[in-house]
Amino acid sequence: MGTRATAPVASPKGAPVHDRARPWIVGRVTAPDPRLRLICLPQAGGSAGSFAPWRLVPPAGVELATVELPGRGVRSAERLPDTLEELADAVIDGIRDEFDQPYALFGHSFGALLGYEIAVRIARRGLPSPRALLVSAARAPHTPVRRRVSDLDDPELLGWLDGFGGFPPELARYPAYLRYALRTVRRDLALTECYLAAGPARVGCPLHVFGGADDPLVSGADLERWRDCAAAGFTLRSLPGGHDYPFTGASALDAIVSALP
Repeated sequence: MGTRATAPVASPKGAPVHDRARPWIVGRVTAPDPRLRLICLPQAGGSAGSFAPWRLVPPAGVELATVELPGRGVRSAERLPDTLEELADAVIDGIRDEFDQPYALFGHSFGALLGYEIAVRIARRGLPSPRALLVSAARAPHTPVRRRVSDLDDPELLGWLDGFGGFPPELARYPAYLRYALRTVRRDLALTECYLAAGPARVGCPLHVFGGADDPLVSGADLERWRDCAAAGFTLRSLPGGHDYPFTGASALDAIVSALP
């Protein structure tokens, strides 16, 4: 799922999947003469705000473009699509103007599977390809989920999340908001649990895979299965930390950026 990101109020049923009047990139961090734009996709229940720690120490020469998905933040009134594939199409439609300069995709956990599906669909549409796809702390898209957790009740789901980061402890003081946050996580998890890529399709850009050495959710063997999705180069790197390592270890961002072309 990911790390300490709170989710917004659940979106009303029937609201549009996406609204072009609302920004898809929130909290952009620009750099002088950037060589690359890094488009970042959050974990289940996460938002563009999940990448706030990265904005405090932006990498030199890289523009950070953090994606706000439907059902959270400024998009909280929008309905999340019913499948990960539909969500990928909605994201592409919303951010395709971001492909006007060299870019790479980074996705963490839920965002990793979404990033893979986006990369595959970008190629099918003939849009400018990413220079690299970076995925973090996720099973490979053609391997089935081991355990379905989206149908757990709230206390059970909260306990499961607490096993690898969970929500900030202070959120417990706001039970109504906590219920909304769990609802957003649950919706995202349900999308990934139903997602299984056939084949799988191989991405036509370098594929860089990262994981936390102490991640209880995704093993090194799980990460190795991503090799089947690579057609233009593959690397795998284990970094210190658990499932939420990108946001808790100072060295994680440096390691991730070092893989960029």
